[in-house]
Amino acid sequence: MTTSASAAVLHGENQPFVVEDVVLDDPRPDEVLVRVVAAGVCGTDLGVVAGHIPFPLPGVLGHEGAGVVEAVGDAVTTVRPGDKVLMTFTSCGTCPNCLTGHPAYCEAFMPRNLLDGSRADGSATVRGSAGDLHGSFFAQSSFATHVLADERSVTVVSPDADLSTLAPLGCGVQTGAGTVFNVLQPTPGSSIAVLGAGAVGLSAVMAAALTGATTIVVADLVDSRLELARELGATHTINSGSEDLEARLHEITGGRGVAGAVETTGSARVLEAGIRSLAYLGTLAVVGAPAPGTTASFDVTSLLNGRRIVGVTEGDSNPKLLLPALVDLVLQGRFPLEKLIRQYPFAQINEAAAAARDGSVLKPVLTFG
Repeated sequence: MTTSASAAVLHGENQPFVVEDVVLDDPRPDEVLVRVVAAGVCGTDLGVVAGHIPFPLPGVLGHEGAGVVEAVGDAVTTVRPGDKVLMTFTSCGTCPNCLTGHPAYCEAFMPRNLLDGSRADGSATVRGSAGDLHGSFFAQSSFATHVLADERSVTVVSPDADLSTLAPLGCGVQTGAGTVFNVLQPTPGSSIAVLGAGAVGLSAVMAAALTGATTIVVADLVDSRLELARELGATHTINSGSEDLEARLHEITGGRGVAGAVETTGSARVLEAGIRSLAYLGTLAVVGAPAPGTTASFDVTSLLNGRRIVGVTEGDSNPKLLLPALVDLVLQGRFPLEKLIRQYPFAQINEAAAAARDGSVLKPVLTFG
């Protein structure tokens, strides 16, 4: 048996998506067939289009999927047909990092999510008219009306959940919020700086506003994004195009520097300023991903006062724990994710990608009829 679907196929770098008919096999024992309701467009998808991320093509992208389960494999126990689910990254579940609660640092993360374009055994999950396509992008490839997803990458949400709002939780929102909740963990009265007010950065702002941090500073080049950051909980904003970022961060914190910082821009210059702006015992979380080979410089002795620089993937999240919590916060009105989103019909995927690329929309979300 097979399932017919429509998918946005990327045939090569810097080419448009083309919606085509595809076929999926029935789920294997550990897989779930999901009818996609919505899918966020993320910078990682655009990185593949631009050739910055070496995902094999032609293929099907999309890794912030949300939908309804239609069928499950014989070994699946955590979801059942009819469940509303969010999809996110997958992990092996057996390496030391997975076993200690850090699946985002799974030793097989790159091949299983980004590089191979296939199941772990090398087989394809999706076929087009000309043969196998590369898929399994973050174990889903959710730029399609139906997907085969790993059970480990699927999380059940409330039957009342609006999936068109919640879809971005699977990557960008999880990354920003998880970095605050899991890595920086602001203490009461502490300070946090969010460098870059895109979807990831503003998700970090919303998370910080739910902690005991009393100083939440957001830096960006776009005034409208800074205004939104204030709506979402920022206490101070800096236009780093017209103001000295490092000087302002020290001024706002009374010369002490910030206890925590989230660098989301991928700019080495911004990263360096963030490092210099840390307080003693402060932590800078590196989330933004520049081109491979990018380097940044800092005074090594500045770290001897307890300052730390840590790289973060997917907010160091355990999705089975964090995603349901974020869903509850959204449903309670305490995490106003809808303020970041603009919806596009699936057929307008190229318009949505262009809006994400030029920054005119913080988080485009594709909807599937």
